[in-house]
Amino acid sequence: MGPVTFFAQSRVFIVTGKGGVGKTTLSGVLANLAARHGMRALVVGLGTPGVRRQPEAAHLARLFGREHELEYEQVMLLSGPGEGEVNARALRPDTALVEYLHLHGMRRLSRRLVSSGALDIVATAVPGMPDILVLGKIKQMERAANSGSPGAPDVILLDAPAAGHAVRFLQSPHGLLEAAAGGPVRAQAEEVVEMLTDASRCQVLLVTTAEETPVNETIETASLLEDRAGLKLCGVIVNARFPVLALEAPEAIADEIGSLASRVGVTLEPEEEEALAASAQVRLQRQASEAAQVARLAAELPLPQLELPFCFSAELGLDQLRGLTDALEGSLQHWVPVAS
Repeated sequence: MGPVTFFAQSRVFIVTGKGGVGKTTLSGVLANLAARHGMRALVVGLGTPGVRRQPEAAHLARLFGREHELEYEQVMLLSGPGEGEVNARALRPDTALVEYLHLHGMRRLSRRLVSSGALDIVATAVPGMPDILVLGKIKQMERAANSGSPGAPDVILLDAPAAGHAVRFLQSPHGLLEAAAGGPVRAQAEEVVEMLTDASRCQVLLVTTAEETPVNETIETASLLEDRAGLKLCGVIVNARFPVLALEAPEAIADEIGSLASRVGVTLEPEEEEALAASAQVRLQRQASEAAQVARLAAELPLPQLELPFCFSAELGLDQLRGLTDALEGSLQHWVPVAS
């Protein structure tokens, strides 16, 4: 499957996984791949009311060689001749509420909330309200994109909360449906649930690493998102997979390393051979462990898998972004979508 066909599966892709597995990086890589094939991609992060600096937003901007503080209004991270665009923005419940009030003719009320300092309180007072405000904005952008509004994104990538929080976040519209008998809150919840449960409009991409705890959490999260929130799972991205060492005789690693060194004209001291052999043993153990976890993931969660390599770099920037995008595009060639 090519990237264009992959992104045509849905308009909104929700990217989630255990904290620390690289979901923000993956959101950027997916957006870059879409732009590489002429699409307008929008990465949406979730901001916290009253918090200016969001580490995830700064990381996303640095991937594209920028130093932006992402705000409610979107900023362009990438645009080039003959290519698409990557834009990004941070959605917060308080700013989403102000926009909602403006759209419904209540500008005076919104100004009072801002001037009195009560905006954050109102936006977060009702359980589930912060989530429905943000998801309602996602729904609005998705509708604009489907209707062909000028400048609307072709692909919306929601950098969702970490797995446990993501389940509550995406389940909250269902809770509001039960709590609200009528009115604008219930109408908004109904529309959001319609979007989330329509696979042609919204799907989930799970991100994990090939380790026991992230794989366990990915399997559990997948079940909860399907059962409680009714979402379609697009697939799993196994991030930061170590390259496979081509050592054919693990029991004779030292001899093999010496042979490889002599082939390329390098002379190793005995202690150097010993250190390299010990390092290779550790890598082979990790290699076997990763393979076992990936196999377990496939057995317990029968979804298509993509793999991205580990980046041996302290900081991720444009070079790493391009390399990861190349790897993702190559991995997509073997992608077989889940039957509806």
